[in-house]
Amino acid sequence: MSDGVLTSIDGRVGRIRLNRPKALHALNTAMCQAMLEALEAWEADPAVEAILIDHAEGRGFCAGGDIRMIAESGAGDGKDAAAFFHVEYRMNHRLFTYPKPVVTFMDGITMGGGVGISLPARFRVATENTKFAMPETGIGLFPDVGGGWYLSRLAGRMGEYIALTGHRLDGAECLALGLATHYLPADRLEEAKARISAAPGDIQSVLDELSSPAPDPRILGRRAAIDRLFASDKLEGIFAALEADDSEWAQQQLATLRTKSPQACKVSLRLLAEGRAMPSFADEMVQEYAVATRVGRLPDFAEGVRAVILDKDNAPRWNPATPEAVTQDRIDAIFAPLPEDQAWTPA
Repeated sequence: MSDGVLTSIDGRVGRIRLNRPKALHALNTAMCQAMLEALEAWEADPAVEAILIDHAEGRGFCAGGDIRMIAESGAGDGKDAAAFFHVEYRMNHRLFTYPKPVVTFMDGITMGGGVGISLPARFRVATENTKFAMPETGIGLFPDVGGGWYLSRLAGRMGEYIALTGHRLDGAECLALGLATHYLPADRLEEAKARISAAPGDIQSVLDELSSPAPDPRILGRRAAIDRLFASDKLEGIFAALEADDSEWAQQQLATLRTKSPQACKVSLRLLAEGRAMPSFADEMVQEYAVATRVGRLPDFAEGVRAVILDKDNAPRWNPATPEAVTQDRIDAIFAPLPEDQAWTPA
């Protein structure tokens, strides 16, 4: 097992608690493997009727994945990064197909890898502390861990907006968009967990009873503008729509997009376009693994990590530098299927 994950059986539920607070519980390979092994053991255990996933301490539920390791590996042979993605995606897929109810508590920062743990769950609890985002285009990556599946299934063009800009959603917005199933005040979470542990057959009624009315979801006030301005499946089309709109909000989104990797944005748009028609979540993971193992070794990812995480100058020099310079051939190569002996497979 991993020190970064605490697993236990509490009453009639299996508990998975992320325990890497100094890194905001960002996932590493050992943590993903520990979670996968616990899920496999509990699936066959009749004494475990449901799974609860939360974090042990600190302000983040899960801030993502081990970006530094992925970048260091990508600068070399890429094997450690590929191993991480392989086991992480197996864990994501196991959660998605799990036969027993899973409850995730998105209390605090829920980004990247944290989204991949949260969204497969049958019950997804947001709070006033929730900060949900897929900010990968800002470091040259893309919204993986099933992002192509989940975001493409949001209403209108909300998924494209979230994927490209990395916009942060609060708990009320997560509830309104269907990313969360319940909104609970944070001070009711421990009661919810205790009651579910005692009576896992009553998860729905427990969460319904402890829920409180969420604040107005501000994002819905922008829905019409998002659907109009992010309507194109071509990045150049979205830039053109934003450039032609002189409203303050549109110009803010344009400024945000200009800080993102054009290559990562084009990858993200294609991922969502194809994700809508993906036959199964396993097929989605096969594609995302092929894309991740390639993008993680391209210059934009190393540059994004340098600018945002290492030097913190927030001035990445993307290559290619403009949407127009990112060719269709380049994107096609990123999305090409891997050879069968290298492809992702479920556990």
